Amino acid sequence: MRSGVKVAIVGGVFVVIASGVGYGGYNLWNGINGGVDVGSRSGAGPGAGEKRSGPVTEDEVTGTAEEFLAAWAAGESDRAAQLTNNPVEAGPAVLGHREGAKVSKAVITPGRPVGAKVPFTVSATVTYEGTSKPWTYTSELTVVRGLTTGRPLVDWAPAVIHPKLTKGASLRTGAAKTAAIKAVDHKGRELTKEKYPSLGPILDQLREKYGAGTGGRPGVETWVESETEGVPNTTLLTLAPGRPGTLKTTIDAGAQAAAEQAVKRFGQASVVAIKPSTGEIRAVANAPAQGYNTAFLGKQAPGSTLKIVTAALLLEKGLVAADRPAECSKHAMYYGTTFRNLDYFELGNVPFSKSFAESCNTAFIKKIDEVGDDAALGKEARDVFGIGLNNWKTGIDSFDGSIPAETRGEAAAQYIGQGTVQMNVLNIASITATAKNGTFKQPFLVAQSLDDRPFATATRSLPGPVARQLRDMMRLTATSGTGADAMAGVRGDKGAKTGSAEVGGQETSNSWFAGFAGDLAAAAVVQSGGHGGDAAGPVVASVLKAG
Repeated sequence: MRSGVKVAIVGGVFVVIASGVGYGGYNLWNGINGGVDVGSRSGAGPGAGEKRSGPVTEDEVTGTAEEFLAAWAAGESDRAAQLTNNPVEAGPAVLGHREGAKVSKAVITPGRPVGAKVPFTVSATVTYEGTSKPWTYTSELTVVRGLTTGRPLVDWAPAVIHPKLTKGASLRTGAAKTAAIKAVDHKGRELTKEKYPSLGPILDQLREKYGAGTGGRPGVETWVESETEGVPNTTLLTLAPGRPGTLKTTIDAGAQAAAEQAVKRFGQASVVAIKPSTGEIRAVANAPAQGYNTAFLGKQAPGSTLKIVTAALLLEKGLVAADRPAECSKHAMYYGTTFRNLDYFELGNVPFSKSFAESCNTAFIKKIDEVGDDAALGKEARDVFGIGLNNWKTGIDSFDGSIPAETRGEAAAQYIGQGTVQMNVLNIASITATAKNGTFKQPFLVAQSLDDRPFATATRSLPGPVARQLRDMMRLTATSGTGADAMAGVRGDKGAKTGSAEVGGQETSNSWFAGFAGDLAAAAVVQSGGHGGDAAGPVVASVLKAG
């Protein structure tokens, strides 16, 4: 240990002591270049005795966490790295906290270990060109046993340094690359990450893409800089605000608030609302709120909500009519694949509108032979509903759905939204909006005039008689079918379609729901939520009522 420098533990906070002066926590890097002296606990430290095996002990967890945090605090990135199971990646990340993020000092306070996990709080000061600002956040580390040495080591992940730091990303402090934006809804009401958490990643993307053209002035910030193309920087701290530029979005603050509230009741859920007559996106929310935008980028089977498209196809071909009988049996077979209805229900020879409203799978499957073209469903989705065009320009990254060409049983599964169909709630909300409007309008978050980007268009609209029957069947679903309970509190002209998507490995199906009310359409999914009307239905209804 270098002369004059020790690390002690006082009241659970690491304190660097130099020349007899206590610095109230890890006083890191304020001219202190000395080593770290932390006592080992029962052989917890590296090199303490013979190679061990089995789960890490409580003493090993505590001792290893103390040594790692102390080394990080003292600015000893190499030593901190050697206390992890991936020193090659850990060393630069620890160093980047000081040099990249410009952390001039910090206090790191470990919390009580929970098993092998140790939470901690970093209270830092970031300094850049004479400007300083406090920066406090929490993270955690996990201690594991080294595979080759048997030593207790920190299980390395970039999120140890900061929870938003990912592989290939780094911390930076300096002049921002683009001005911050003051995002507003279509009525001019401000939209902030704090009030609308689901908009956080979306606002980061909008700033990255449109911030330079909003007339603002960049400030000084600390951010997570990603090396992945298309992934925006994430601001963590603002040292000097600059001047934000105003960016108008299509979001409606009222609908967005309702969407945020509705999805946060579930572990994993998403909802999107669209204005059918224009394609303007009025709300988008995810649970969890921060991170991957499942509402726009998710890819999974949407279940029976896709029957909106299938019904349009069958109506266009004259194979069904809303008021014409179509058999709803317990089972239906297509090329050796047997399909059934939920709980094996059957309706008999009833009007097709009844089968739609009660989500009878077999009534749809029985018509496939008469269609005579396995690719017909995908073509209907592309030509009329704009699905699978791969050219939507919403303003941020999005996936516009896929119904790949299939044959035999896989093609049949697609008719009821299963198999290889891939959708997200943006896609299903758009399908619902097209059914309501009669013509596909590409969904968008910011005006086309901002960057003159081309909007996607469908080849043709729904024929008038088909559109009317489709809407009437959705109205029946919302008033007396599987969507009636969820839509009971929604007033005015309303329609719906429920869906339950069975996903391999899940005990409970995913809950899907699509609905419209007036000039607003919405779709939601709740992972492992069960029946469409039970979980996703109330989410959609909440947004429709607010809109």
